Amino acid sequence: MTTTRSHTNVGGLSHGLLLLMSAATGLAVAGNYFAQPLLDLIGRELGVEPSQAALTVTAAQAGYALGLILLVPLGDLVERRRLAMSLYAATAVFLLVSALAPNGTVLLASTALTALTSVGAQVVVAFAATVAAPAERGRVVGTVMTGLMLGLLLARTASGALSELGGWRTVYWVNAILMVLMAVLLRVCLPRLGGDGERRSYRGLLLSTVAMFRYEPLLRWRAGIAGLSLASFSVLWTALTFLLVRPPYGWSESAIGLFGLVGAVGALTATVAGRLADRGLVQYVTGAGTVLLAGSWAALAAGAHSLVWLFAGVIVLDLAHQAVLNSSQNVIYALRPEARNRINSAFMTVLFVGGAIGSALASVVWAQGGWTGVCVLGATLSAGTVVLWALERVTVRRAAGKAPETAVHDPAAAVPAE
Repeated sequence: MTTTRSHTNVGGLSHGLLLLMSAATGLAVAGNYFAQPLLDLIGRELGVEPSQAALTVTAAQAGYALGLILLVPLGDLVERRRLAMSLYAATAVFLLVSALAPNGTVLLASTALTALTSVGAQVVVAFAATVAAPAERGRVVGTVMTGLMLGLLLARTASGALSELGGWRTVYWVNAILMVLMAVLLRVCLPRLGGDGERRSYRGLLLSTVAMFRYEPLLRWRAGIAGLSLASFSVLWTALTFLLVRPPYGWSESAIGLFGLVGAVGALTATVAGRLADRGLVQYVTGAGTVLLAGSWAALAAGAHSLVWLFAGVIVLDLAHQAVLNSSQNVIYALRPEARNRINSAFMTVLFVGGAIGSALASVVWAQGGWTGVCVLGATLSAGTVVLWALERVTVRRAAGKAPETAVHDPAAAVPAE
């Protein structure tokens, strides 16, 4: 399959287009988190047990993981504007199915399909990294990822507010309309941007994506660091609800949803990390981020009985996670411009697997050790990011000190075209 190369100057991004891409990523991922604060309400209306309703969260995680593996690499094969628009339009359709779901089975299936196509957000992230001028890539990626993280954090807040206005289905109706709007705007505003121009089968594309781990050591290191970082992040946001519904807090579900606004403060700092990375400080940003990530759990532990410490811990942890994630993306996007979507697919798959593992561990540890156990778990995962970052620096310095003995192999070339 052949693709058309871009016929536009893609040396930079206008401010308006950057904000559009940031909003688009946030709205795409938000749909995967709307159901979380509404599980009890959905279960009652559809006549399913809370445990069955909770499967929608698992379905969203599984669907998103499959989309990262199966759909995001297509950005290196087909025209990327059309791919992004198609995925956003498909997401809107599946959200409409969720809004009309007559039973739990249909909602479960539509949730999985919504998550599958919502990886259009990752196509937009890689698109932004490709279109951005090299000297501004960190800032651009940081801005787009700020939108993504705000969508993730504020989805629960928006979900609770909209459900009070018109029931839980209102959330899906509103998001479907917004996704249609985003699909149209992306079609109109994004420049044409083709794949890498090589003839490659879909099977070859997927094998090439996996091969990236073999030939790019920095991708392995950075995926591991980011995966542990998101695991720590997920531990917090999974267990936080358990803490806030109990004494001394005893908050309502709507109040807990508003806590996402606190996390949003940390997410807004992603552009700062990006600007520092653009100035050649990417390694310092990562190192500082991993240390702050581990240190934030001391404040969170004190937050068991102090709202001030809890607020501080949440803000620092979110800030640190954004720094680690943005600096790591800045590193991997510079590896192979012609294979950026495949690299992003490989990186993001590990990232979200780490997040899913963190969520699962948080539930188990809470049942056994309460908030103290959760904080020990989060601190341990965060300490792992410090260790991996230190090992990466040692390994890279040793490799730089040796003369290259063999040429670097191309993962794409390692898979024959069909």
